[in-house]
Amino acid sequence: MPSPATDSPARTIAVGDVHGCATALAALVEMVYPQPADTLVMLGDTIDRGPDSRGVIEQLLALRKRCRLVCILGNHEQMLLDALEGLMPVQEWLRYGGAETLDSYGKGAGVNAVNDAHVAFIRTWRDVHETEDEFYCHGNYVERMPLNSQYWPDLRWQSLKWHTPGRHRSGKMAVVGHTANKQGRILNLGHLVCIDTYCHGGGWLTAFEPQTGRVWQTSEEGERRESMLPDPSRA
Repeated sequence: MPSPATDSPARTIAVGDVHGCATALAALVEMVYPQPADTLVMLGDTIDRGPDSRGVIEQLLALRKRCRLVCILGNHEQMLLDALEGLMPVQEWLRYGGAETLDSYGKGAGVNAVNDAHVAFIRTWRDVHETEDEFYCHGNYVERMPLNSQYWPDLRWQSLKWHTPGRHRSGKMAVVGHTANKQGRILNLGHLVCIDTYCHGGGWLTAFEPQTGRVWQTSEEGERRESMLPDPSRA
């Protein structure tokens, strides 16, 4: 695929829940072809469930040298940190995809096998990323609260199936992941776009550029496709 012109406008592109699908992520980055002025926003849940969480983190570390990389902390990264800090039983994390993450560091590896540099990197991730017209978080938000005062459990854990918020008080579009659409479809409510399209379960890994509505998608099996953001739908 030809690369964008080096003098093209800087882009902000969100990437949905990777969940250890390193092959799909590599293909998606090849399609998007980020340039140094571009911002790539990872919406969290990059690890667990899929086959190669270690490979995903290694790709993200490399991407920091290629473009501006913004990583948002998802509930699965939170579980990893909590398990390491003794705030959650390790066995509980393993039940929710942590076992696959540990296997990517070595079959049957224990929790201490997770690379220290990878853990330190994840500790730098943020809750929310905000631009002039959009904001990005992992799961959900409280529409009446300023973005810098949001409750982190809502941002990490709350599904859109439990609560679908209205437009945020800032008036900005929300771009989120976390709530997987098992049919592989993007949810567009106009004021909110969810791009968790269930890659680890046989769906798609989605990248979305809000300013143009452009969408790129890849699967762990090597499929690729491009489209535009679908028209707003109802929850």
